[in-house]
Amino acid sequence: MTDSAVRSEIDLTDCDREPIHVPQAIQPHGFLLVLDLETQTIEQGAGLIEDLTGKTTWTGQPAAALLGDAIGRRLREMARTEETGFAGRWRAVNRLEYDVVVHFTPGQGQGRPHERMVVEVEQSSQQARLGVELIARLDAAGAALERAGTVQAVCERAADAFRKLTGFERIMIYRFLDDEAGQVVAESRTLDTGSFLNHHFPATDIPRQARALYLRNPVRVIPDSHYRPQPLRPIEPGEPPLDMSDSGLRSVSPVHLQYLKNMGVRASASVSIIVDDVLWGLVACHSATPQLLPYELRVACTTLARTLARQLKTKADAELYRERVRLRRLEDELIVRLPTDRSLDAALAERSGQLTELVGADGLAIVRDGRIACFGHAPPEAAVRRLSDWLDQQPGLRPVSSNALSTLVPEAEAWRTHASGLLAVRLPGDQPLSLLWFRSEILETVRWAGNPSTANKSASAADGALTPRASFEEWSETVSGRARRWSAAAVESAARLRDALSDFAAVNQLRTLNQSLQARLSERDLRLEQQQFLMREVNHRVQNSLTLVSSFLGLQARDLGDSPAGSALQEARRRVRAVSTVHTRLYRGDQDTTIDMSRYIGELVEDLGASMGADWAAVIETDLAPVCVDAGRAVTLGLILTELIINAQKYAYDGRPGPLRISLTEADDILRLAVADEGKGGHKAGKGFGSMMIGSLVGQLDGVIDYRDQDPGLEVVLKARIDPLT
Repeated sequence: MTDSAVRSEIDLTDCDREPIHVPQAIQPHGFLLVLDLETQTIEQGAGLIEDLTGKTTWTGQPAAALLGDAIGRRLREMARTEETGFAGRWRAVNRLEYDVVVHFTPGQGQGRPHERMVVEVEQSSQQARLGVELIARLDAAGAALERAGTVQAVCERAADAFRKLTGFERIMIYRFLDDEAGQVVAESRTLDTGSFLNHHFPATDIPRQARALYLRNPVRVIPDSHYRPQPLRPIEPGEPPLDMSDSGLRSVSPVHLQYLKNMGVRASASVSIIVDDVLWGLVACHSATPQLLPYELRVACTTLARTLARQLKTKADAELYRERVRLRRLEDELIVRLPTDRSLDAALAERSGQLTELVGADGLAIVRDGRIACFGHAPPEAAVRRLSDWLDQQPGLRPVSSNALSTLVPEAEAWRTHASGLLAVRLPGDQPLSLLWFRSEILETVRWAGNPSTANKSASAADGALTPRASFEEWSETVSGRARRWSAAAVESAARLRDALSDFAAVNQLRTLNQSLQARLSERDLRLEQQQFLMREVNHRVQNSLTLVSSFLGLQARDLGDSPAGSALQEARRRVRAVSTVHTRLYRGDQDTTIDMSRYIGELVEDLGASMGADWAAVIETDLAPVCVDAGRAVTLGLILTELIINAQKYAYDGRPGPLRISLTEADDILRLAVADEGKGGHKAGKGFGSMMIGSLVGQLDGVIDYRDQDPGLEVVLKARIDPLT
């Protein structure tokens, strides 16, 4: 930030614009080299390069000239594969060991994902710590987090685990709140270290660009806040600054260094807690004396922080799931017990207690068609009407929720005693209904680490430079106009209840319509029963008449014997019986308007065989598939079959018994009826009454009839659609 602008008072939100990712300097517990990717030569550097390498000239030199051939070969391999992370350990001229860590600057060139290689050489722990030891400690810490039952317990165990891992004097689990301020939710510290547990810190303590940097680089370490920055060199005029976002040695803002000094902190480390790609909070590590956090422990801290994030998500999801299950049970009980014999608002009013309990509200208002019903601790009716009108103006159908209603509706300040919190849903329709749940005001005492009203501004400085707040003394603030927060499960429950009530109202409306229709159907069923009685009576009379005609024709035929007139009467009698048979099947009590042709033809053939004599009945074979047609077409098919059987009797065998095969099949909605004999053949369609009758009946079916010589005999095939053409 510029130091030349003279201002009497500077807003700390200016920190949001400070370019902390390009400080062009590092901390002095190591050195940094910037290499050309292809040649592996040093272009820039920072830190005590000469003191640690013994080289007075290093720009333009290969990295191996400073770090040795083994490290040089490893760096070339990492450049080729674009691998980041640990490259090896290197011993400086002071006989101390240093960790060599690699990352790449973001690419800006065409087709090149990285522009330059950045090599950081930082002081190691100087210990031969076995990897298996770190893994065992991380495993034990992870197991402790898994055993924790709640989010709070996870945070408390995590604070202890980080203190054992890092050795810092105070570990704070710092959680970001909705307003971007932070709260220390768990703490582990030595007995002589001050506590910040449950203290709040204003959002300006961690500027926006710092929070963005914590998402990218999860660990930031300051071994000694009293350090002097080591500048990057050489820097050519007009050269773009080196992006040091991924650097572990990156120098931090002077404002933050002063902030730590004012806080009494000499060594600091921060580890990001990232849940679902969102910065949930930080693990803040503080010590009053200088303290190193070497690379191996930084990796361990990152791993432990990821384990912590997974456990936070798991525990939060489990708590949310249990709450959802409880609320779903209450929703189901509420819907099941709603009375169905009255209006929806009246039914809900009877269950106001359950509605209030469902979301943990203190009061409830039901608004429908200008009518307002209030229950429990609710604001005045005029206030409810105003809030209902405001709710109608909100876009969409999602629930509206707030624990500080006056921030959304300023006039709600007057109703804050009973309506500091609001959760509301609206059911659309011809008669919209609104449900408004209220929570009463809760006066809350918030403990701040320093006065937040003065924390947002710097102290006046003679040169106008930005300076951080100097006080972290506990400062208490009483917050009014706020209610308990509505949980995510409660808001979801309100949305589900809205949908369930919409379904309930629709089902209730259908039930009313069904009752009306049922009454009408009962009346119609009575009329149908009367009609069916009349139809059975008419059928009985028609059947008697057909039987009488058939008997009369039979008597006349017997009197005339084998004369042509007698034969004609017998044919007429068969036709009458064919009609009588289908009529009988159509009006049986267990039949509908369709006829199963296999059963109908079987009965018709059996009846015709009986009238033609036992010898004929013995030689008629049938192969009939179940094919259903409407009654009118069944009568027509029955008459055609009767004529074909009569023709075969008369012309194929000259009246003598002979084999007859009758088959019925169906394919692709086409009916096929065939009558085949083994007689003399040649008796195709003629000009007689029977042939004319067959032709007329086939036309009624929109079918075709085919006469085929079989040698011996004749096969007559009728094809017609099962359903009539419309």
